[in-house]
Amino acid sequence: MDMELWYTEKQTPSHGITSKIKRTLHHEQTEFQKLDIIETEQFGKMMVLDGMVMTTDEDEFVYHEMITHIAMNTHPNPKHVLVVGGGDGGAIREILRYSSVEKAVLAEIDGKVIEAAQNYFPQIAGGLSDPRVEIQVTDGIRHIAENKNKYDVILVDSTEPVGPAVGLFQKSFYEGIKEALKEDGIMVAQTESPWFNRDLIRRVFRDISATFPITRLYTASIPTYPSGLWSFTIGSKKYDPLEVDESQLQSFDTRYYHPGLHKSVFQLPVFVQELLTDKGE
Repeated sequence: MDMELWYTEKQTPSHGITSKIKRTLHHEQTEFQKLDIIETEQFGKMMVLDGMVMTTDEDEFVYHEMITHIAMNTHPNPKHVLVVGGGDGGAIREILRYSSVEKAVLAEIDGKVIEAAQNYFPQIAGGLSDPRVEIQVTDGIRHIAENKNKYDVILVDSTEPVGPAVGLFQKSFYEGIKEALKEDGIMVAQTESPWFNRDLIRRVFRDISATFPITRLYTASIPTYPSGLWSFTIGSKKYDPLEVDESQLQSFDTRYYHPGLHKSVFQLPVFVQELLTDKGE
């Protein structure tokens, strides 16, 4: 009798996602977290950190394009860009599409994630060898605190708000980001699922709104992330993504994002809109 192997991520105490797997390619306990690379039938190779899906061969493009291009295409001349977390290199890959970029810094706390991505996801991590990229295996919070008025765009490509990523969802961190950005800088943070993380979205939107004069939330569909509906929150000192001239937006050989989508992702379902005005916790 053939044995089937399945991987299940318990996304909440009462809900999970499960995928049939072919084999486990890599397993280790790093200094910070449990790191697994598994090969699945549906989504190809999958990176899992502490039991949570981080990226897959099949749907990674959605997350990496959407955390990157809204801010990068809103800023008129992004030269210096920082990614906090994002050790798989996908956000860096998208950043490097912009010819204006002179330096892209990756501040990832777990160097083992970078190594695993380079070994198992070369199509995601390939940009990390670009001469414009500087890799720093460091605490992103510390990096932000030590670099004032340096970046045009900062992307917070974090894991879920547990373990080493907890500090990346605090108001003091967003205040530090504001100081690390130049006078017209923009930040984006991934802010979890409107279905399962409503309190977090409320709090983060409130904290970023208190820090930046322009704050917007937008969504994308990512099938392997909890609920499939994912949110991102943008904080900007000057440029509003809803006021860009779509005819001037740069277009790339992307698979999800395109200039015509740029403003539409801010058209939110009513229940998500309510999170942005709800004072509850």
